Amino acid sequence: MSDVTRARNGRPVRHWRRAVVGLAALLAAAAVADAVVGSTARGTGGAVLLAVTAAVLPAAVGFHTWWTRRHGHAPPTSDTGARPSLPAERQAGPAGAGEADVADAGAMAGATVLWRMRTTVKDEPGSLAALCTALAAHRVDILSLQTHPLAEGTVDEFLLRAPEELSATEISGSVSDAGGSETWIERGDAHDLVDAPTRVLGLATRTALDAAELPLALRQLLGRCTIRSLPATAPGSGRVQEGAPVEGALEGTVMRLRAPEGGTITVERPYLPFTPTEFARARALVELDTRLGPRIPRSQDVLTLPEGNDLTVRRADAGDLRAAKAMHDRCSARTLSMRYHGPVGDADRYLKHLLSPRFGRTLAAQTTSGRLVGLGHLLWDGDETEIALLVEDEWQRRGIGSELLRRLVAMAGDAGCANVYVVTQSSNTGMVAAMRALDLPLDYQVEEGTLVITARLDAVAAHRAEGAEGVRKGR
Repeated sequence: MSDVTRARNGRPVRHWRRAVVGLAALLAAAAVADAVVGSTARGTGGAVLLAVTAAVLPAAVGFHTWWTRRHGHAPPTSDTGARPSLPAERQAGPAGAGEADVADAGAMAGATVLWRMRTTVKDEPGSLAALCTALAAHRVDILSLQTHPLAEGTVDEFLLRAPEELSATEISGSVSDAGGSETWIERGDAHDLVDAPTRVLGLATRTALDAAELPLALRQLLGRCTIRSLPATAPGSGRVQEGAPVEGALEGTVMRLRAPEGGTITVERPYLPFTPTEFARARALVELDTRLGPRIPRSQDVLTLPEGNDLTVRRADAGDLRAAKAMHDRCSARTLSMRYHGPVGDADRYLKHLLSPRFGRTLAAQTTSGRLVGLGHLLWDGDETEIALLVEDEWQRRGIGSELLRRLVAMAGDAGCANVYVVTQSSNTGMVAAMRALDLPLDYQVEEGTLVITARLDAVAAHRAEGAEGVRKGR
């Protein structure tokens, strides 16, 4: 298309002379057609006229084609206002690509890694632009950005995609040169690609469905941190403990939130202070949990024992306190001592704490008559996760404990826990055999007759991730 007919202000430029010529050609064609039809009808040389017309029309078409090719791309005789042509090195297509652009494209086509980075910049115009320019100089792509205003300065949180050969030290060094301070950086993963509002809504949904999800939701919301729940009353003592204020408290790397039951939820990370924005998000999540009240999923499964008896396995909560105490009364002193590692008389005092969804998840095995015969607890213990089992004496050695253990380990894996541990006695061969049957990497630690067995779940999670990546690439 020539410059004469290029778009002006988004619309093609048309000339009245071309329209007049076209109209004249149309009228001439009509006249010739009329003459042909009339002559043919009268029989006076119609055949000769048709033959001549048939010869003239191809000649006219050939002449038009030659004329168009000769003059169709001639430069305009006057300024049409059209945009100037792009230089050859800026035009689209392989032939128009510059060598520098090709080199950059080839570099970015290589292997890349994800980084999560947080840095503090001055709250003044141009500070963020300088930071972005410094990252761009290293071919670092900014996938997402969140800002956390402070009283002095602003905390910017980035999700970056950088060339694999670029180290964390090089990235943080360039950020410091661009004005960033207190920079923190760690490797990211595919889960970080979800934007913040979507992630918060997903965590709120999980919390709404299950009260036991609150500590896990807080950990995913705030990143790598330690979360501990302190009940309002100390288990086994009846002593009322000091709780957090209603509005919560933020002190650098520690935040304390009022738990729905009146206790305290403490969130701590040693390396990075919490921002007021993070504190507000965490407090809103806890407030949602408080308004919804106690709740657990009510689904249940049927477990068929080797002898043919059917048991129901379901989630348990504080509503099962009376049935759990009745099971305690039917258990022997030896069974209770292996479970609680202390005075048997204090066992009942821990049940209210153990059955609360705030401190973990509990699975119950019950008969068709509703009698509890087994309890399995998955307890959030700061950064770690503990599993504890109790099976009534006459129902032991039937696979109930192993089934509860398997289900609790699966729950821990789905929750993103890196490992789980059990605390038992060296003489508890049943628990040792059940842990070995998990077919997971195990670590053993023995101290004065107490055996701590830790099962590592991170290796399993990594194996699953590699398998999913292989399936995705194989599509």
